Amino acid sequence: MNAGPRGPHRRPAPPRTGHGGRRLRSVVLGSRSARGARSVAHARTAAARPATTRARDGQTEVGPGLRVAAAYAWRLLVVGVVGYTVFSFLGRLQLVAVALFLALVITAMLRPLADLLARHLPRTAAAVLAVGGSVLLVLGLMALIGGLVAGESGRLGHEFAGGLGRIERWLEGSPFHVSHSVLSNLQDKVAHLLSENRSVVISSALSGAGRVVEVVTGLVLALFCSLFFVRSGDRFWRWFENLLPYAARDPWDRAGRAAWRTFAGYTRGIVIVAATNAVLVGIALYALGVPLALPLTLLEFFAAFVPLVGSPVALGVATVVALATRGPVIAIVVLCLIVVIGQLEGHVLHPLVLSWAVRLHPVVVAVSVIGGSILAGVIGAVVAVPMVSVAWSVIGELRPRPEPAGRSPDSPPAPP
Repeated sequence: MNAGPRGPHRRPAPPRTGHGGRRLRSVVLGSRSARGARSVAHARTAAARPATTRARDGQTEVGPGLRVAAAYAWRLLVVGVVGYTVFSFLGRLQLVAVALFLALVITAMLRPLADLLARHLPRTAAAVLAVGGSVLLVLGLMALIGGLVAGESGRLGHEFAGGLGRIERWLEGSPFHVSHSVLSNLQDKVAHLLSENRSVVISSALSGAGRVVEVVTGLVLALFCSLFFVRSGDRFWRWFENLLPYAARDPWDRAGRAAWRTFAGYTRGIVIVAATNAVLVGIALYALGVPLALPLTLLEFFAAFVPLVGSPVALGVATVVALATRGPVIAIVVLCLIVVIGQLEGHVLHPLVLSWAVRLHPVVVAVSVIGGSILAGVIGAVVAVPMVSVAWSVIGELRPRPEPAGRSPDSPPAPP
C-alpha cells in the first residue's frame, strides 16, 4: 500500500446501486443540492435588485405605507356605508328620532330634580311631578308671551309703519342718498311679487299647518318617553344590555355611561349658557326700550342651542325690530350687543360651563354645526355638536390605555 503526503492511498469505493442496478446519489448531511443552492442564490439576487427590476420581472412589491393606507381605506368605506345607512334610516323616521332626542334632553334636565323629589315621594310621583310641573311652567310662559304680543299688536303695527317711514328717510339722506322713486319701485315690486305668488304662499301656510301637527305629535311622544326615562331609565339600559352577548356587556356599559355623562353635561351646560345669554339680551332690550323684549329674549334662549350661529341670528332679528321701531341709533347699539355677547359666549361661558363635559376645538364645533345644517337643516345644526361630543367620549372610553412604564401587560394590577 502506497502512502502519499496526505495519507495512504485508498481505492475509491464502488458506486452504490439500488434495485435494478440503478446508481444511487450519495447525500452528505448538512449539504444542499445544486438545484437548491441555485434557487437560494437566485432568490438572494432577486431580493438585492431594485423594485423596478423586480417589477419588470413580474414580481410586484407594495410598500408598507400603501398597505396601511389600503387597510384604513376599506375600513373607512365600511364605516361610511354603515353611517350613511343609519342616517338614511333615521331620515325616514325623522319624527321619531327627533322625539327621542328631545326626550333625552328633557331627561337630562329633569333627572336631578326627580332624584331630589324621590327622597320624599315615590319614584313614579316624583317623575310625574317633575315632568308635569315643567310642562305647566313652559305653557304658562308661552301664554304670557302670547298675551303680551296680542295686547301690543295695535301699537306695534303703528310703530312698524312709522319705523318703515324712518328707514326710508334714513336711506334717502346722507350717506346713502337713495332716491324716493327707487324705494317706491322696490315696494311696488314686492307687492307685485306677493300678489303673483299668492297661491304659493297659501300652500306654504297649509304645509306649515301640517308641520305644526307633526311638531305637536313629536312633543307628545317626547313627553311620554321622557316620563319613563326619568322614572326608570336605568332599567331600560340594563334590559338593553341583557340582549347583548356576555363578552360585549362590559364595553357597552362603559361606552353607554360615558356617552350619557357627556350628553347630560352638554345639555345642562348649554341650557346655562342659553339662559345667561337670554337674561343679558332681555335686560339690554328692555333698557333700550325695544318692543317685544320678552319674545325676543325667548327667541335668544332657544337660538343659543345652536352654537356659534343661533345667538347672532336671534340678535339680528332683534336688530331689525329695533331698526323698525326705535331708529338706526338703537339698532346700531343692538348690533354692538351681538359682538359683545358673542365674545362673552365664546371666551367666557363656553370654556367655563362646557369644558368639563365637552372638550372640542371651536373648529370642530363650527364644522359640525355647518355639516349638520347641510345634512338635516336646523335639526341637524342642533344635534350635531352633542352627537360629535358623545362619539368623541365613547372613543376615548374604549381606547386601550397604555401600560405604565416598567410593567408588563400580563402582570396583575396594582392594589388600590
